[in-house]
Amino acid sequence: MSDALQKGRDLLADMNPGLEQLLADRYDALVPGMAETLVEYGYGRHYARAGVDLKTRQLCTIAALTALGGHTAPQLKVNIKNSLAAGASQTEIIEVIWQMALYGGMPAAINGLNAAKEVFEPGDGP
Repeated sequence: MSDALQKGRDLLADMNPGLEQLLADRYDALVPGMAETLVEYGYGRHYARAGVDLKTRQLCTIAALTALGGHTAPQLKVNIKNSLAAGASQTEIIEVIWQMALYGGMPAAINGLNAAKEVFEPGDGP
């Protein structure tokens, strides 16, 4: 096992246990090794890097996914949950999403706020 894969798994063990298995169950039949690749590359080589703390990296991810628009809602919800686990407050998450109204437009920010609302209030979602 690579050092990056172990770092990614260690990070997810605290932040989002079960994510690798969920991804494997959903995608590995289509793209063998996809889940492990994502954990190694995304989490082990990017999120685990020194220089910026995990909470900040997660908030940056929320900003990027929000600015990209509504089609990223599933990934946005996962990363909102990950941000909470990394120590971000609901207020910080909402403010980052709202800031993206300037860069991704009001529809992108509204879609981001809707995703956050579903994560914060699970009974309200579809």
